[in-house]
Amino acid sequence: MKKSKQYIKKLIGVLFIGATLFSCKDFLVENPKDRVALNNYYSTESDAVSAVNSIYAWLGAYDFTYGNTAGIYHSTFWVSQGLASDEMNNNQLGTPDLDQLATFTFNSENGAVLEMWRMHYKTIYAANIAIERIPAINMDKTLRNRLVNEAKFIRGLLYFNMVRMFNQVPLLLSGTVPLTPEVATADDVYAQIIKDLTDAEGLPQNYPAGSGLGRATSGAAKALLAKVYLTRGEYQKCAGKALEVINSNQYQLWDNFADAFKLSSRNGKEAVFSVGFGDGDGAISFWEVGQFNVRLLPAELSKEIPGVSNTQGWQVAAAHLYNSYASEDSRKDATFMTQFSKPDGSVVKLDKIYFKKYWDAPADPTAGGSKNDFPVLRYADVLLMYAEANAQLGNNAIANTYINLVRTRAKLAGVNLASKTELLDAILLERRKEFACEGQRWFDLVRTNKLAEKVNEAKGISPGADYYLFPIPLRERDLNPNLPQNSGY
Repeated sequence: MKKSKQYIKKLIGVLFIGATLFSCKDFLVENPKDRVALNNYYSTESDAVSAVNSIYAWLGAYDFTYGNTAGIYHSTFWVSQGLASDEMNNNQLGTPDLDQLATFTFNSENGAVLEMWRMHYKTIYAANIAIERIPAINMDKTLRNRLVNEAKFIRGLLYFNMVRMFNQVPLLLSGTVPLTPEVATADDVYAQIIKDLTDAEGLPQNYPAGSGLGRATSGAAKALLAKVYLTRGEYQKCAGKALEVINSNQYQLWDNFADAFKLSSRNGKEAVFSVGFGDGDGAISFWEVGQFNVRLLPAELSKEIPGVSNTQGWQVAAAHLYNSYASEDSRKDATFMTQFSKPDGSVVKLDKIYFKKYWDAPADPTAGGSKNDFPVLRYADVLLMYAEANAQLGNNAIANTYINLVRTRAKLAGVNLASKTELLDAILLERRKEFACEGQRWFDLVRTNKLAEKVNEAKGISPGADYYLFPIPLRERDLNPNLPQNSGY
């Protein structure tokens, strides 16, 4: 395993250089025998497996020879989606980029936005090379096709993030990249996303125990396609794909909401697609720990509870979010921390509302060593997408049934809503409470055209229409004059 990780480490170094310097001509010619390079790679089955594993590595993070590189789902991406909504406030000193996101004062020079852009394209570049080169390897055909489709799933996921955040973006599909690529229309980007994810539907429904935790599956591709169609307003297609996932019988809700975030539940029955951290419990995991608990649990825990360390409380919940939960909603206690008990039984009351949903205290008593997975797609999401698509189609009985599956798990009474507007409002609220701190809220509010309304209710800020997209980073536009800028920036 150690040898394998060292091999992947070398490959990621190659991909990192390629992603950042692909347009430059070499001025030194070397032929090092102890290095992995693109011209002597992609020749064996082991190369193909390692190449695709390296793409997954970019989703989390990887510690390689030249320093630590944060992956897409390590922190900045999901934190940004929470801050630029009615979900989170920033509590981290010395981070003006995050303050700007939370207060809707960010512009094209925001460092967090630049990081999201660059990390997505680095990972897309790695996927492009794998998709391009693996088909030429003489290896088991079934495995070869599977690996290519895993790379296509990840590329589809990342372009889906990018087109929603930035709208028109360069659509790069090859390892050979022009120095100043032009942008594609959003429709063209979506067409490629749908093509990639349709190919990825050919992935296995599941993998043998111990050999596939964390890998993309057919169910993940179908669920992500459902979300693409929901975003596009293609509700019949969304309902169809969501129903395929439901009828596959591969997924279930945990009986208790909190169980979905236990370490023992990683890649369990509710996980449609997750990014692994920590030891990964056998999953594809390349970073010692994540940053969920570092960022979200209060600093007071580290001061007052022996053994707990490195909890910083950098991002906190908006009070309006906390107050949106009914007292009997089991997700409220599972999601938030407003106080805790010290070993002597005394209670420490906190002056802010913190997120604790990722902390499985019995299994991870240190807290700061966040070993949980990041949930990109959960089965609850599939159920609520199916409910929303059916509400849009006028199938109110079906919509009520599926929203109630999620509400019942939260120990709430079922609803029987008669109008489309009532149903859509209820589903949006249910999504807010179900997926708090999971990087979904900004996307949901933009998709439903509710960003300005909901942010104003929670923060007293009225974001303008320009904040329905993120700005294309100024630094990228300085390098590439073919990149336009989104309106308002």
